Amino acid sequence: MIKDVLEKKLVKHTDDRGVFMEILRDDDNLLKRFGQASMSMSYPGVIKAFHYHKEQDDLWFFPSGNAQVVLYDMREDSPTKGETNVFYMGENNPILLYIPVGVAHGYRVLGNTPAAIVYFTTKSYDPKDPDELRIPWDDSTIGFDWSTKNR
Repeated sequence: MIKDVLEKKLVKHTDDRGVFMEILRDDDNLLKRFGQASMSMSYPGVIKAFHYHKEQDDLWFFPSGNAQVVLYDMREDSPTKGETNVFYMGENNPILLYIPVGVAHGYRVLGNTPAAIVYFTTKSYDPKDPDELRIPWDDSTIGFDWSTKNR
């Protein structure tokens, strides 16, 4: 596991009325501080990758659909520099994923339905000074193969 990346398994409570699930609690100690909560939806097969931040940490959750999430450690002082982690997140595997500053991240929507992501950050987005540094989805340094392998 990439150093400082945290994963929290989420628990769904179901009964004849529906489903309830806690996502984030102040005593989870996953964010140093709260900046912003956002939501995005992407269509099947879409790849949104890669980007990283110099100032903010992210906390990702996919409440609907499913995604392949890829992390790449770019931090010079990290013992896991250059390592890649892959997580399968979504309605079939409800988890929270903490992504620290300096870890590049992106995802590919899996299956035939859109995927929604809800994410929390430790800093609000500033359009005048965005903390969003982009890397192409097919960057040769990362070298991640986004294709599905038939097994």
